[in-house]
Parts: sequence; C-alpha cells; structure tokens
Amino acid sequence: MKGIKLKVKLTILALVVLVAIAGCQLNSGATKLRKGRELLTVDFKENQTLRYKFVSSRDIVIELNATENNSRPSKRTFDKSSESMEVVIAYKPIEINPYGLSTIRATCESVRVRRSTSSRRDAVDNLTGKSYTFTVGPTGRIEDYSQLNELLKKIGEKAFRTDTNTGRIKEPDMICDFIASQWFLWDSISSIKEPSKGVAAGQSWKSKLSVPGPMVMRKARSVTYSLDEIRESENGKLAVISSSYDTTESVPNSWPIPYSGRFQMSGPFGFYRNYQILSLQGDSEEIFNIDVGRTEKYSQQYKMLMSASLLMPLPGVNPKITIEQKLTMELLEK
Repeated sequence: MKGIKLKVKLTILALVVLVAIAGCQLNSGATKLRKGRELLTVDFKENQTLRYKFVSSRDIVIELNATENNSRPSKRTFDKSSESMEVVIAYKPIEINPYGLSTIRATCESVRVRRSTSSRRDAVDNLTGKSYTFTVGPTGRIEDYSQLNELLKKIGEKAFRTDTNTGRIKEPDMICDFIASQWFLWDSISSIKEPSKGVAAGQSWKSKLSVPGPMVMRKARSVTYSLDEIRESENGKLAVISSSYDTTESVPNSWPIPYSGRFQMSGPFGFYRNYQILSLQGDSEEIFNIDVGRTEKYSQQYKMLMSASLLMPLPGVNPKITIEQKLTMELLEK
C-alpha cells in the first residue's frame, strides 16, 4: 500500500513539473517566436476589475423608391431616425488560470438608451445591475456563454408589450447591440488561426461579426483583421489592429437569438419584411495592450444599404434602408 501511495505522489509531482515547464515555455513564448512576431494573449490580474464603456449608435434613413408607368425611378425619403446605447460593464476575475480557462464575472453597472422617435423605456434598461459569469482562455476564445445566453432571453421577454389583446407586439430595442458588444469580446484575438506562432505586422486574418439593427434580422458582416504596427507606449507595447468589413451570407448557428415565437414589431419596422443587405462597407481600429493582455479601445463604423418589402405590397414601391452604424469600446480609468 505504501508503494502504491508513493507512486501516486511521484506521478502527481511529475505532472506538476510538466505543467510548470509548459507554463514557462508559454510565458517565454515571445522570446522563442520568429523575429518580428508577437504573441497576443488575453490576461487577467487577481483583484483587478476592468471597466469598459460600450457605445452603439446609428442613423437610419428609409426611402421609398417608386416606379410608375415605366418612368424613371424616383426616391422619396420616408423616415429618418437615430438611436444609441451606452453601457458600462465591469469585468472581475473570479478564478484565473493563465494556461487554461479563467472565470470572469461581468456586471452591467449602467445603461442609457436614446431614441429620436420615442422616450419609451428600452428592454436593455433592465440590464442595469445584472451579472453573469463566463469562461475564457488565453487566446480570448470564450468557452461558456450559458449565463449570458440565459440573460439575453430574459431581457428579450422585456421587449414585448404586456397590455395587448392583439397578439405579441415587440417594441424597438437595442438587445442586438448589447450582443454585438459582449458576444464578440476579443474577437480580433480569438480569431487568429495559429495563435501560438504569434502575429507579425502586416499579417491579416478573417472572422465574422454580427450586424445589429433597428429591425429583427439575423445577419453577419465579414471582417478582415490586420496587424498594422506594434507601438511602444508608457503603458506597454501596443498592437494596432485595423479591420475592414464586407457582406457575407452565412451566420453561425451558435450566435444567440433573444426572441422566440411569432410576433409583430411596433413602429415603422412593423411594416417591412424580407430584409436583404445590398452593400456593407466600413473599417475599424483597435488598440490591444500586449504587455498586460487587454484591449484598450476600439472604434468600428460601417455604412449598410438594405432592401425590404412591404408587409402589404404596393405596386412599384421598393423600400430602401440606409444605416450608418458606429460601435466603440473604451477602457475606463480605475
């Protein structure tokens, strides 16, 4: 029995030594990389809470392109509107594992929604004070979204009217903007195909991001990331990552859906359906601090042209929707 216990102890000791060696190799990976390449990893420090402000804003123009008696098409601006969401999220590490999955608690400290067409309370206002945990690895890949997914479904229920006898009516909301900010944290880092080899200036890689909007739709944008330069600063070595956007057809099945069942939208977008993206062009810049392993800020912007059909079709009337979208994230001071 003593011999068996001794073997078990030796086995455990050997595993600990192997893990330690692997850790040392990971930590010194930057020195073993080929010249000019940098290892981009997402890191956390014990008892350090990071607060970020996320802002999503858009201007919307709806035009009715009418054609009568084979004449030239005429454009008439039917509606103009704007809306924005500002959210402050605090990320507190609960369990840190630099070689595996770390557990992070995200707490929504404040929400503010502004809409040019209404002062009605938005469903995302209910996020204030809400928390959820998720697990993330050093490559920035989030492995467990389950609590966030459940929270999104609960918030989605808040978007529906409770005082109607005419079926389910959904008010305008910015839940998809919240998804765009939280579901794709560190996407620029986690989408690197071979992260252990590091990234060199000028290198590009691809991914997909969601397309939030004022209507209910499930669309994606193709993104091409590029490491523009490595910049020295007082706060550490910074990776400047640019990106460009384009249209794409497929949407990953794993992306969340905050609503379920059949319903009718209130407001202008209750009269349209069959949304199709005709064009989407834009770019962004992100600053990622390599030394401390965190994003400092990013700014995304794109212009999207869409077609739609009327719920009750009118001959010769073809709605066109133009959306100018901007999404930003900024690390706040301690």
